[in-house]
Amino acid sequence: MKAPAPKKISKLLEIHQDTRHDPYYWMRDLDDPDTMSYLKAENAYGRNRLKHTEALQETIYQEIIGRIKQDDQSVPYRKNGYWYQTRYLAGSQHPQFWRWPDNNPEKEQLLWDAEKAGKDQSYYQIASRTVSSDNRYYLFGEDRVGRRLYTLRIKDLVTGELLDEAIPHTSGSGVWSPDGQSFYYTVKDDKLRSCRIRQHVLGTPADQDIEIYFEADETYSSFVYKTKSEQFIVIVSSSTVSDEFRYLNCDHPEAGWSVFLPRKRHHEYSIYHHKEHFYIRTNWNATNFKLMRCTVGQTNPEDWEEVIPHDPAGYLEDVEVFENHLAILSRANATKEVRIIDLQSMQVKPVEFAEEARSIDFDQNPEYQAKQVRIQYTSLITPPSVIDIGLEDGLFTIRKVQEVVGGYQPEKYHSERIWVKADDGTNIPVSLVYRKDKWRKGASRGLLYGYGSYGISIDPYFSIPRLSLLDRGFVYAIAHIRGGQELGRDWYDQGKLKFKLNTFTDFIACGKALINRGYVCPAGLGAMGGSAGGLLMGTVMNMAPELFRAMVAAVPFVDVVTTMLDDSIPLTTGEYDEWGNPNDPEYYELMKSYSPYDNISGGPYPSLLVTAGLHDSQVQYWEPAKWVAKLRDYTNGNSLIVLHTNLEAGHSGASGRFERHHETALEFAFIIDQVICTPTDS
Repeated sequence: MKAPAPKKISKLLEIHQDTRHDPYYWMRDLDDPDTMSYLKAENAYGRNRLKHTEALQETIYQEIIGRIKQDDQSVPYRKNGYWYQTRYLAGSQHPQFWRWPDNNPEKEQLLWDAEKAGKDQSYYQIASRTVSSDNRYYLFGEDRVGRRLYTLRIKDLVTGELLDEAIPHTSGSGVWSPDGQSFYYTVKDDKLRSCRIRQHVLGTPADQDIEIYFEADETYSSFVYKTKSEQFIVIVSSSTVSDEFRYLNCDHPEAGWSVFLPRKRHHEYSIYHHKEHFYIRTNWNATNFKLMRCTVGQTNPEDWEEVIPHDPAGYLEDVEVFENHLAILSRANATKEVRIIDLQSMQVKPVEFAEEARSIDFDQNPEYQAKQVRIQYTSLITPPSVIDIGLEDGLFTIRKVQEVVGGYQPEKYHSERIWVKADDGTNIPVSLVYRKDKWRKGASRGLLYGYGSYGISIDPYFSIPRLSLLDRGFVYAIAHIRGGQELGRDWYDQGKLKFKLNTFTDFIACGKALINRGYVCPAGLGAMGGSAGGLLMGTVMNMAPELFRAMVAAVPFVDVVTTMLDDSIPLTTGEYDEWGNPNDPEYYELMKSYSPYDNISGGPYPSLLVTAGLHDSQVQYWEPAKWVAKLRDYTNGNSLIVLHTNLEAGHSGASGRFERHHETALEFAFIIDQVICTPTDS
């Protein structure tokens, strides 16, 4: 079967006395029947070229879903006199949400059955869920397309009825007023920017909702939340490099909204209420952030009191506030740490963990008076575990360890952290895992994963699907490259804007090290990344086409210059501080130097599986579609290039608990099929 050959229509893109030619610009138009015809033709071509892997795909899919506990449930958490729990029935794609009163589990109540609601939907996703302070109304967001545009729904928990007043085009969450008769929520504009905060009064039409706040600056987005103390409702406006908070005292709403601290470029902060104080996580004179506090109403940073000083070697990531304690989540040397602060003595106690390469996140901690902080703990060989840590004594109570159906023996696997020198001498951490009895030095296959943007850190985490690779002898590695925040804010700053090339050269150095140190055979290394990680794949493929045998680029951001010049596309204006503004000639030239779509060469490339989502709100479907078409025009090698577009989903792919793993199985089967060390490899 021949690859699709879409039409070409000349489109000249001119700026800064430079002209780029884009013959596939027309694919942006979904009203052009040739657009959908092309996407469907690519899907058919991909199925044909990968037909020989269908049995392997099905085997991997069955392996994955066979390891997932069919009838599963979350650890319940308590809030406002009720316990809340998420449950999956055997065979269900979507969860049910339940609650029951304190000491009365026999009176449990089904809040919402997402399995029933999403059963006949090609895509269904529930967003944030919250109950009114009088425990009567249940507010949640529904996305039935995959565009991350949510419709807010309200259920009366006394009558069991779903109210008629559905509110579309929201971010999917809301905050109840103290009397439970209204709620605040965020509306997205045509560019999918969260920018309007409105208040809806129950029983009134949505078109009469009061607009509380409008964020006019297109580089900022806004959202609303309530402090854990239930004392304040807070509106946040955030850009890549600055924040602004305004708050409303729930006891004195007549006083109106107060700005905590006006926005100032390069000042990022967040606030947490505790009794008469606000605690402030701030980068004011602190690159890696520090923790300050002030009396409510005090706005001058010069008068703030320091609680946790700035640590040049440790990044302050998150804070949980409790009545008598603070829990602090931070990073040091690419490893997450937890500390507990006694607010009476101000003594700081570190929490000890056994594994160096680990991932820790705060779990549900809604209760201000709680005596423990709940975390999620995992590593490359430790399944996700829900742990309560005593705030007074630091003792661990393991509430749940994710079950791997059929059994899982962590002692069969080896995990380690290695350090790799980048081109400029910087040490880059790499976390890796393999199965001991399957790994052969210098003769095993490997898959290197990377992201490296937005300050998002890819921590070492356990994956049930990944076992299908490890059990076939693959080494799986995560490159903690610059652009994330694994080693602090400076790690992020060194991988953005004018330093963006570090992200790509770091990844290449990590790939070479895996081969040179014998973890992977010379011709047996694959790579994978999605979204901005897909940009990583595309750029690295241009810079070092011989290094990787095959790549998976999931929903890849590959047409950087054209997208960042088009402020009508969602996310563009809000990301100038991440990538730069190409209306500036200097940033135009920089982006053009690494943009995958603008740097395709005629040489042979790795085999490539590209995925896209028709309703993608983050990376528009036409970027991967155009990229694949242009790659085929220019490349002269024999490498396989296929494009799979999910015509019923968006950036995150399929929504079902099991359904999403059809795409996982496709990606893994592609890598297994294309990455080969020797003919005897399984």
